[in-house]
Amino acid sequence: MLKSKMFRYLGKKAIWYAVAFLVAISLNFFLPRLIPGNPVDVLVAQMAEGGVPSQSLERMYQSFISEFGLDQPLHMQFFNFLANVLRGDLGTSFMNYPAKVSSMLGQALPYTLAIQIPAIIVGWLIGNGFGALCAYKGGKVDSIGFTIALFFSSIPYYTLAIILVYTLAVTNQFFPVSGAYSFGNWPGWNWDFISDALYHWILPFSSMVLVAIGGQAIGMREMSLYELTTDYVGYSRALGLKDRKVVGYVFRNAMLPQITGLALAFGTMMGGALVTESVFSYPGVGRLLFTAIRTNDYPMIQGATLLITLTVLAANFLVDIVYGIIDPRVRAAQLGER
Repeated sequence: MLKSKMFRYLGKKAIWYAVAFLVAISLNFFLPRLIPGNPVDVLVAQMAEGGVPSQSLERMYQSFISEFGLDQPLHMQFFNFLANVLRGDLGTSFMNYPAKVSSMLGQALPYTLAIQIPAIIVGWLIGNGFGALCAYKGGKVDSIGFTIALFFSSIPYYTLAIILVYTLAVTNQFFPVSGAYSFGNWPGWNWDFISDALYHWILPFSSMVLVAIGGQAIGMREMSLYELTTDYVGYSRALGLKDRKVVGYVFRNAMLPQITGLALAFGTMMGGALVTESVFSYPGVGRLLFTAIRTNDYPMIQGATLLITLTVLAANFLVDIVYGIIDPRVRAAQLGER
């Protein structure tokens, strides 16, 4: 009985997420086209700077318009876009013609994941542990810890990135200023490239993880302080339960919103480092999207935002599943348990 209710609950959620995906994919298509300017004009204008004859430019213009399907009505372009997405074809980049969007995203994705996944996990673990410690110890530990966490949580990623670049790369030259590896090096599974990539990785990672630690610590501290003042804590201590056991209950309940934050952080990680990657000229998905927006590269904008949309929806759906399993209150409310 419970399993059938759980399946119905997940089925309803899946339908809502499917509707949200259709709305999001429609916005992914139409919103870039609201940006003033024609990307083909920009592309042809760049070619004109090389002294290409006007007749050749006109032929190129018409060829690109036909190649990208911009000569068709907007609704036909949309239906073609949907059909191509279902086939796994995200189109051809305008500004990097004839490179495929899926290929470029595939090359950029490992760099984004290499920064974001460790930063999210390390920030979540250290931040929650630090926030729980501040709430439990109180006093000077809480005052100093809260101030430090508040300082880092209040700094935007890109601001901290600029500070780290200026102090540790430009002024003192401890780390490289930009890029994912040195010029002349070639990606491969060898120690020279891996050590070089790690050397370039430290600053972007640090700018992300320090802010994540501060934000997670603030959230965990606030939830822990709230749980420590609830009636069940006083009742449990009055019954003579060991403090370690009571604290375990407190932090387990305080952890529930933090699990949501963890899942959402994974969901938004594709676009979360957009400005940070631009500051460090790091060749990730965020930098691709930033460049595509500046050049009106419709297929690249659509492909990158589609990737972000899928990860956000998947993360939210995962949160619903996890909450239904680990939190009895959610099961009682959503599944009708008695």
